[in-house]
Amino acid sequence: MIISYIIGGLGNQMFQYAAGRALSLRHKQPLLLDISGFAHYSLHQGFELPRVFSCPVTIASTKDVQNVLGWQAYPLIKRHLSSPRWAMLRGDNFIVEPHFQYWTGISQVPQKAYLTGYWQSECYFQAISDVIRADFTFKLPLNEKNAEIAQQISQVNAVSLHIRRGDYVQNPIALATHGLCTLDYYKTAIQTIAESVEQPQFFIFSDDIAWVKANLILPYPCHYIAHNQGAESYNDMRLMSLCQHHIIANSSFSWWGAWLNPSPTKIVIAPKQWFADDKNVGDLLPHSWITL
Repeated sequence: MIISYIIGGLGNQMFQYAAGRALSLRHKQPLLLDISGFAHYSLHQGFELPRVFSCPVTIASTKDVQNVLGWQAYPLIKRHLSSPRWAMLRGDNFIVEPHFQYWTGISQVPQKAYLTGYWQSECYFQAISDVIRADFTFKLPLNEKNAEIAQQISQVNAVSLHIRRGDYVQNPIALATHGLCTLDYYKTAIQTIAESVEQPQFFIFSDDIAWVKANLILPYPCHYIAHNQGAESYNDMRLMSLCQHHIIANSSFSWWGAWLNPSPTKIVIAPKQWFADDKNVGDLLPHSWITL
């Protein structure tokens, strides 16, 4: 049995699911998801995976977690043991992501394990990428407005462009952790795309479209997408994935919007500076993606 602890926004949930799914298939074990962290979690849209995608989801019960972790399953103990300072007390079945870059020790994880971390690297699930793409098939049909945009995307050389501000601007902790992609990054990325893509049209996704319109002037046709909000915000990722090329923000949301596009000829441009500090993010971005 593999249990993956799920928390955060949709992009984070997808990484945590994908890492657990790959490990469960490698060991021929069932994958269960521990969503207990959402009981008092007020950010984003809560646990979204089964509502948005066709992925198989089995929720881990308290008994399931205890079956894997034993005495470590008690919430207070589990929280303390997740800290690096108590790592020496963890059992072999309690797997805490040790650092942000890809951890090669994942290959040594036992068949009965509890995973907690963000696991933000394609390396964890690259071997089963077809399975992950199938699992992350969007479940519901597009509404009329999104279907119209999807039709527009299919008829042009569409480039998704994601500018995330929202919590990155309003939350001091988020800003200090992530920072913001600069206008220079976007301008350089747009120029890079324009040098390789004939007659590009940009489909711009942002939680602050008014700021984008006032500060980023593009000499190319633009379409501003701002209507997918709240529980419908996942549809922005869906529309991103339909574009031919991508300029992403330092956001797991647009990372997945670009990754879900299966085209081998896609151009994906990502920010080299993913966090405000100098954290090693070398394994976060697939090697074919361009960093600026």
